[in-house]
Amino acid sequence: MFKRETAVPMLALSFASGVSVVLVLARMLWMRDTHYAFLIWNLFLAWLPMIFVLYAREHQKPGANPGWRFFAFGTAWLLFFPNAPYIFTDIVHVTHYYSHFWVDLMLVLTNALTGLVIGFVSLYLMQSEVKRMAGTATSWFFIAAVAALSSFAICLGRFLRLNSWDVVRPWKLVQSIDHWVNEPPRYTGSTIFPLVFAAFLFTTYLMLYALTHLSPQVRQEAGAGQAS
Repeated sequence: MFKRETAVPMLALSFASGVSVVLVLARMLWMRDTHYAFLIWNLFLAWLPMIFVLYAREHQKPGANPGWRFFAFGTAWLLFFPNAPYIFTDIVHVTHYYSHFWVDLMLVLTNALTGLVIGFVSLYLMQSEVKRMAGTATSWFFIAAVAALSSFAICLGRFLRLNSWDVVRPWKLVQSIDHWVNEPPRYTGSTIFPLVFAAFLFTTYLMLYALTHLSPQVRQEAGAGQAS
């Protein structure tokens, strides 16, 4: 995790995660309740795709064809990746204590943004592998597919209360989706949600990707401006 090429983002994400956890614990002590304790668990789940993608890259030798270990860890990464951006949907819990609305909103957004960036870093690492094996165009089709699949999975998690562990219980997954399809009035708005959230994931990732690819000249000018 803390190899030379990934040390800086890992340290930053670890620091952000620590701050997020401390804020949740501070709020729990302040309000004397555990209403937002689930944010700590959700942030832990957001780290799982990062661990899986690092293991996938560890078992992929440069220039070699991907082996079964790479595909195994890559599949695990895809299954757990939606847990990272899922935290944004926890905003639904903010109105529980309306008198502390802004404090709770900032608390959830801090955890959500941390989880989202953790997920995006793991997505970038996986895209790098896809790009190396299949080219740039294919890697961006991969990003679009992951955004679509993740948004659908987040929809299942938020509206049908399913999670990544339910993949080992396919009958429950099929029953829940069938129930969702056959009772559209009950899930009003949930049908358009995956499309909107997929657009959110893709465009947000694209913007962050662009920021990490500033030209050297821009970086030098920014450094010179700070020095002056």
